[in-house]
Amino acid sequence: MAIMTLTDSAKNKINTLCTETGNWAVSLNLKGGGCAGFEYDWGFTNESELEQGDEIIETGSGRLVINSTSIMFLVGTELDYKNEVFGSMFDIRNPNAQSSCGCGVSVNFDMDKLTIPA
Repeated sequence: MAIMTLTDSAKNKINTLCTETGNWAVSLNLKGGGCAGFEYDWGFTNESELEQGDEIIETGSGRLVINSTSIMFLVGTELDYKNEVFGSMFDIRNPNAQSSCGCGVSVNFDMDKLTIPA
């Protein structure tokens, strides 16, 4: 079972980011903070930094890596990339989010409804 689904636009952007920066993968994790309780934390990672249980989603010439502690928050999420006139960004549609901030980075969860995938 895939943790997340990625649109073609998101895959293409991840491929471009990995190729242009020379990084092995783009990483998406959650960390405590932000105005809603958690923040999406974007970055780059290399194969040597992987830990047991991390999820790797192949995108073609790149990869998206989700650390093991973030997986239960991202199950069922769809990742898109929007390229618009006044800005471009990854758009995260997370069905587990109870609420989010207008910034698109901060999110809150109902911890009783989260499940760890088998």
